[in-house]
Amino acid sequence: MATAALGFAPHSGWAVAVGVCAAGRRPRIVLRDRISMTASGDLRAKHPYHAVEGMDLAEAAERLAADAASAETMAYEAVRRLAARLADEGHRVAGAGILDSVGRKGVPLASILASHALVHAAEGDHFRSALDGAATRCGLPVVRVPARELDSRAARADGRPIAALRALLDTVGRPMGPPWGADQKAAALLGWLVLATAAREDQA
Repeated sequence: MATAALGFAPHSGWAVAVGVCAAGRRPRIVLRDRISMTASGDLRAKHPYHAVEGMDLAEAAERLAADAASAETMAYEAVRRLAARLADEGHRVAGAGILDSVGRKGVPLASILASHALVHAAEGDHFRSALDGAATRCGLPVVRVPARELDSRAARADGRPIAALRALLDTVGRPMGPPWGADQKAAALLGWLVLATAAREDQA
């Protein structure tokens, strides 16, 4: 059974997902998808912190908790489906990588709602946390990698310069057809990082 990993590039209400396995020292793309974490057309759920601006703080917290639970449930169903698809194709899923932000964590809700910048940051983390919880519920180890650290960490884990690694991912991703843009490439690099890290741990 071949080992694969999932990489996720999240957005408000959805995420790009890419599955990667190894063919020797070359990554092989075995899955590309887009998953939803909100119902189609539900703009309020896509922007949950914007939706509670002006509410009483307790009511806002209750609404956000419900939105977080709903997003994680949808993410869980999607991640479970992707993992099952990979298993059906003969792959053992070693883990999941999530493209993260460098925003502050643990900011009080009152402070978040008082700052437009923090509202945007909190919404990004809302869906990253949904993916994290979903992958964990599926039994997958999760690595959250800030976007600005992805290149250096992937190159260090792989042992090749990032330019060579990104060129290789461009090459192996092209046969998938469009879209193969920045989100797909970042998710693929995350998956490759998870695989490389798992392989080193197996050898330790």
